[in-house]
Amino acid sequence: MRLGVLDVGSNTVHLLVVDAHRGAAPVPARSEKSVLRLAERITSSGKLSEAGADELVRTVAAARASADKLGCAELMAFVTSAVREADNSAKVLARVAEETGVELRVLSGEDEARYTFLAVRRWYGWSAGDLLVLDIGGGSLEIAAGVDEDPDLAVSLPLGAGRLTRTKFTSDPPGRDEIDGIAEWLADQLAPVVKKLAKRGEPDRVVATSKTFRSLARLGGAAPSSAGPRVHRVLTEPGLRQLLAFISRMSAADLAELEGVSASRAHQLVAGALVAQATMRALSRPEFEICPWALREGVILRRLDQTDGEETS
Repeated sequence: MRLGVLDVGSNTVHLLVVDAHRGAAPVPARSEKSVLRLAERITSSGKLSEAGADELVRTVAAARASADKLGCAELMAFVTSAVREADNSAKVLARVAEETGVELRVLSGEDEARYTFLAVRRWYGWSAGDLLVLDIGGGSLEIAAGVDEDPDLAVSLPLGAGRLTRTKFTSDPPGRDEIDGIAEWLADQLAPVVKKLAKRGEPDRVVATSKTFRSLARLGGAAPSSAGPRVHRVLTEPGLRQLLAFISRMSAADLAELEGVSASRAHQLVAGALVAQATMRALSRPEFEICPWALREGVILRRLDQTDGEETS
């Protein structure tokens, strides 16, 4: 079965096309990304701008055309924090459906955490034991923990790399006092969730996923994506500390020149590193393993679970 999943995030709209069937790992067939930065197109009144909505409609229409051309039996489309939090989200989603024929499902932050957890569980298997999964997005930080495929704890905090960049940074690069103040603030924001996690006991494995963590791990010396998804990658506390000291002195333009950093996300790399470091310190963990599967794979796997195991065209 060929499936497409369309992820409308805070920074990018990402179409992932895979060949998959129940009981097997999805095999990527095509990946297409468009940088919209929808979170930055929210007006002072809390609405997605008309220009942002126009571009979203065009991008979704193009993604649907690509999915049809590639022979997708189904296109699963969803939106996360940027559109979810816009005051005119219902109107925008209705317009997208009317003009493109694509119904964008609104995922809650908890939904994101649960789907991502499922993907990580399937990647590592039952031998991973009690899993703790972390995902830094553009608008939010998702945390999930559990011993099954569905986590017993799934939370979403408004601590995304893009959100922090927009709301907490006042200069590029940020000053030392600003960085210290944000780090202290992040520790306070994480404290209630860390307290809940402590009641569960120590997890057997702590795993980080998605683009921000992958970029940080790459800059910290992890193997490049060209080495393949099965190469063991980690982000260590000493490596992250040294990396943050380095990148916090660089402008967004200079960061975009670093290997492993996409130009569309360079401006929020320092904020992402601060969230990663604050989380690592709050959990008292020396390192996070990096998983190549995340939210999109979780959505696909859950959809496959609903099939009868037979392939369809």
